[in-house]
This record gives sequence, C-alpha cells and structure tokens, in this order.
Amino acid sequence: MRFVLLGPPGSGKGTQAKMLMKKYNIPQLSTGDILRAEIKKKSKLGNNVKAIIAAGNLVSDDIILNIIEKCDKNGTCRDGFILDGFPRTITQANGLKKLLKKRDLKLNKVININIPDKEVIKRISGRWTCTNCKEIFNVYSKPEKKKGKCDKCSGELYQRDDQKEDVVKDRLKVYKKQTAPLIEYYKKEKNLIDINGILSIKEVFEEILKKL
Repeated sequence: MRFVLLGPPGSGKGTQAKMLMKKYNIPQLSTGDILRAEIKKKSKLGNNVKAIIAAGNLVSDDIILNIIEKCDKNGTCRDGFILDGFPRTITQANGLKKLLKKRDLKLNKVININIPDKEVIKRISGRWTCTNCKEIFNVYSKPEKKKGKCDKCSGELYQRDDQKEDVVKDRLKVYKKQTAPLIEYYKKEKNLIDINGILSIKEVFEEILKKL
C-alpha cells in the first residue's frame, strides 16, 4: 500500500501516519525527518542539504525524489509507504508519479484530512511545551493545572515561534496556496479520499480505514 497524507498544519497527519504505519507494517516517509536525520549523520546528502539550507535556499524536488527512490530500491519500502509532507506542489506530484511509474507502481490512495481554519488556529496556537520533559499542553483542550508550569515535572512551558497565532495564519495561507491545486490534481487521478479531521483520533482512523 502506498499512501500520501494531505492536510493543513495541526490536522493530525503525523498521528494518523503512525497508526497506518502500525496497521499495514509500512514505513512513514516524513521528508523533513529524513533530511534532519541525514544532516545529523553528516552523510554526503546531509552535508549537501545543510549547505542548501544555510544558504537560505529550498531543498530541490530532485533531492526529495532521490530519497524516496533510494528507499524503494533498498527494500525499505518493498511493501509500500506513507508519505507525509510530500508532495506539496503539482511539480512534486508529477515527479512522484513518474518515479513510481518507472518502477511499475502507483499510489493507492491520497488521504486528505480536512479541518476548519478556526480549529487549526486553536489546535496550534493553543500549544505550549515543557522546556524540561517536552510534555505538550493546550490551553483549549489540555490546559496545565498551574499557569506556565508542567503538570508532570513543574518545568517552564514555552511556545514555539511557529505556533504563534499570526504565524499559524500565514502557514495556513501558504498551505492553501500550495495544496488547493494538489487536491484537484488527485481528484482527477481518482485516488483522493476526504476525511473529516474534526472527529476524535480514533474516529478519524476508523473513517480512513473505511474509505481505503
């Protein structure tokens, strides 16, 4: 099984990817995580990517596609994969399609998790993280008992810059601009399924399984 997960920031893609990974025993390919791991390993690819990022440039589609191809060739993705964070554009989607076609493969489903903008902002801008044990709290759904302090270890809570409300709104705009055409693209490919992401984690997962 080969899946792509789409959805705005805060839609729970990462959580659902892990659940699908366990269910189908296939790897989750989070392109961001792979690139960070390569940088940490100081591999040839990692050093190349580090230099690109340091220069303020975006990592090219070719590099990402090479990572996916390498995973397929070395047998890691023999039984399939879950792609989270790629493709983000039509160009990337076409590149992925060509890569799979070259190996007589295709995507089984593209899972699009929908949640309203208000919910995205609430989920992300409400997040606060413990500086010590990394426990995550949310002022709307999981508030701490003592303001600014972690319930587990009493560590200080902080909010990442990219979780501030105005930044979240900007992230949403970028996502919509990039992904709206991608949703239409996969509709035409007849492999897109829409999922109501406002449901509980368990209910979202059940809806995905029902539609696969």
